[in-house]
Amino acid sequence: MRRREWATMSATERSSFARRSIGDVVSSSLRDDIATLIDDVRLRGDEAVCDATRRFDGVSLRPDQLRVSADDIMRASVSDDVHRALVDAIDHVRRFNEVVRSRWSDWSMEIEPGARVGEKVTAIDSVALFVPSGKASYPSVAYQLAVPAVVAGVPRIALIVPPMPDGSGLVDPAVLVVCRLLGIEEVYRANGPAAIAALGFGTATIPAVRKIVGPGSPAVTAAQVEMQRHGVVTMMVLGPTESMVVADDSTDARRAALDLLIEAEHGEDSCVVLVATDRAVIDDIDEHLRVLITRLPDSRARAARASLGTNGGSILVGSLAEACNVVNMFAPEHLQLAIDAPRADDVAARIHHAGEILIGQHTPFSAANFVLGVPASLPTSGFAAVSSGITAAAFLKTTAIASATSAALQRMRPSIESLADHEGFKAHGDALRDR
Repeated sequence: MRRREWATMSATERSSFARRSIGDVVSSSLRDDIATLIDDVRLRGDEAVCDATRRFDGVSLRPDQLRVSADDIMRASVSDDVHRALVDAIDHVRRFNEVVRSRWSDWSMEIEPGARVGEKVTAIDSVALFVPSGKASYPSVAYQLAVPAVVAGVPRIALIVPPMPDGSGLVDPAVLVVCRLLGIEEVYRANGPAAIAALGFGTATIPAVRKIVGPGSPAVTAAQVEMQRHGVVTMMVLGPTESMVVADDSTDARRAALDLLIEAEHGEDSCVVLVATDRAVIDDIDEHLRVLITRLPDSRARAARASLGTNGGSILVGSLAEACNVVNMFAPEHLQLAIDAPRADDVAARIHHAGEILIGQHTPFSAANFVLGVPASLPTSGFAAVSSGITAAAFLKTTAIASATSAALQRMRPSIESLADHEGFKAHGDALRDR
C-alpha cells in the first residue's frame, strides 16, 4: 500500500487527497466525442444507435433487434445456485425499499386556522436503468436499480444493457432473469452511450424516458452528464468505485485485508483507502495483502495494486476522531468501520458524508453489494457529501398542496402585499387588493 501520515500532510496535500471531480472521470476529448455521438443519435435515431453498437461493441444489429424479445426474456436461464441467489438478493433489496417507500407518504397540516398545506407523493412516469456489460456480468446492478423503481411504482421501466463482449449480440442471461423476476418487459441491447441518448430523445424503436440512472464506463458517465444539457434527468456521478476502511488496534488484520480487496479488484481506476490509528495494524494488513493479492487473477491483481497504490493506500491518523475528519473530507462511496462495536457506534454517529456505512468486520462490502439489501449504486467522486444512493426515493417526487379560506387569506394579505410591493410584482399584490 501507498503510505501517508495525516499529521505530516500539508493542507494542499489533504485537499488533493480528497478532491475528485467529473474531469477526473471524463476527459475533455471524451466529452467532445460523446457529444458528437449524442448529436448523431438525435438526428438519425435508431440507425445511429446501430452504427455505434457495431463500431464500439462489435455487434451488428438492425433497428428491430434493439429491443430484446419477450421470448428471449422468458427463455433466459442461469444455474440453480445463481437463481436462488438472485431471488434471495431481490427479496432483501425489496424489503429495504418497501420501508423507504413507506416513509414517503402523503401528509397535510393546518398551518394556521383556515389554511392547510401538505404534499402528495407520486412516482416518476418513466425511467431507464443502465446495466453495464463490459468487464463482467452485472445482474446485481440490474436488481439494485430495478427493485427500487418497481417498489416506487414507476409505471414504465426500461432497462438498457450492452450486448455481451463476445460479439454474439446476446444479452447476459442473468440480467434477463432479473427482468423476468421483476416483470420488466422493456429491455434494449445497444451501445451504452448511444442507448442513453436514444432513451433521452426517443427514436422510432426506443421511446423516451424522463430519468436515466445507472453506473458505467467514463463514456456512459459522459453520456449521462451530456444528456442533462438536453433536459434529461440523470442521477449523480457514478465514477470509478472507491472504498474506505477505518481500523484501530482491535482490527483483525487479515479480515481487513480481505475486505480492502473487494472494491480494489474492480479496476485500475478504483481507489481504496485504509485509515488507521495504529501503525502496527497497517503493517499487518499490508503483509496479508501481499499474500492475498497473489491469489487473484492477473487482471484483478493489477487493479488491486493500482487501487491500493497509486490511487489509494493507507493513512495513519492520531485518533478515531481524526479518522472521522478524514472520512468526512473524502466522502467515500463505500465505508467500513472495522473496529469494535462500541467504538463503531460512536464513530458512525460522527460521520456525515459516506454513501454507506458498514459497521463491523462481519459486514464486508460484498455483502452490501450483493445481498444485504442496502443500495449499491452509490455516489462517488465526493458526491456522497450532497447526495444519496439509489433507493425507491430516487424514483419518487412530491407535489405541494395547499388551500386557504377567505378568512385565512385576509389574515395573510398584508404580508403578501408587502412582499409583492417590495419585489416589484404589482399583479401579485393587486390579486389581493382587488379581490
